[in-house]
Amino acid sequence: MSWEENVRRVEPYVAGEQPKIQDVIKLNTNECPYPPSPKMKEVLEKMDYGKLRLYPDMDAKKLVDVLADYYHVKPEQVFVGVGSDDVLAMAFMTFFNGDRQILFPDITYSFYDVWAQLFRIPYKVCALDGDFCIKKEDYLTPNGGIVIPNPNAPTGVLEDVDFFEEIIAANPDSVVIVDEAYVDFGGVSTIPLICKYDNLLVVQTFSKSRAMAGARIGFAIGDEKLIRYLKDVKFSYNSYTMNTPVIEMGAAAVLDDAYFKEIVGKIVKTREWTKEQLKRLGFSFADSKANFLFVSHKKASAKDIFLALKANNIYVRHWDKKRISNYLRISIGTDEQMEKLVSFLEDYLK
Repeated sequence: MSWEENVRRVEPYVAGEQPKIQDVIKLNTNECPYPPSPKMKEVLEKMDYGKLRLYPDMDAKKLVDVLADYYHVKPEQVFVGVGSDDVLAMAFMTFFNGDRQILFPDITYSFYDVWAQLFRIPYKVCALDGDFCIKKEDYLTPNGGIVIPNPNAPTGVLEDVDFFEEIIAANPDSVVIVDEAYVDFGGVSTIPLICKYDNLLVVQTFSKSRAMAGARIGFAIGDEKLIRYLKDVKFSYNSYTMNTPVIEMGAAAVLDDAYFKEIVGKIVKTREWTKEQLKRLGFSFADSKANFLFVSHKKASAKDIFLALKANNIYVRHWDKKRISNYLRISIGTDEQMEKLVSFLEDYLK
């Protein structure tokens, strides 16, 4: 018997390419094109580096308290982790342990099926309709749990709070996770619903709208009982996941609300300009409310455009997958970056 027979085999998540060369226009991983709050630099400059010999606060109390105040909830309703991927993985491990299948869309964040396979969770993907919208009735059937991003990724399609409330209310015996990684770019959060439903867990991240992908901060807000169960699993797995500088920087970023709203406003404005330009060039797409567009051209192949852009050091995202092989996901960069993208596409499409 070989030791390999005991290996847990999964098909891993594939992240967007991280170019090794300089001077590229990187529009393939939905990162913020602007730097994080300058308050973070102040925190680092004032930090007592001698404290790094000590373990960090396993409860990340400073960050939790700031988040609780910002979102008008109790600290006992907040859970933090190393990026929303860490938070979501903990939630899968904690809440999806029944025999029934969990449900999520067929076109969505491609980590969901990876976690389901890794943790041996039965799952079913629910097909989006022809306009890439979620079909609510698919989530009104018996299940072992539900996870849906809002806005969805990679489509950018946003559903309203009432849409989710119907799903949450219809599934009192299942935990419903709403993954709001992109909600700050044009959506309304479902966080207020946690006061009405103890089966709702809302997950957000600092990676996109707070420009802190490199710091790795994610959080969940939900009923106190849900959060207690999450903490039990986390502290049984790895208690010290967030380091001291990140806890301090995260708290500072939340407190700098003016800067947060400024950069989000810039991205939204640039997104709307880019929509107009791409429509003019013959692209079609859903009305994205995220920091990216999911586009297809009526004549040109998405793969050919992807390769041509890459050859000219402009990186976007392409998946060679069923239903979406002729689409590109384009992150919103600075005005200058998007102008260069549009200029290249104008020449290419001639």
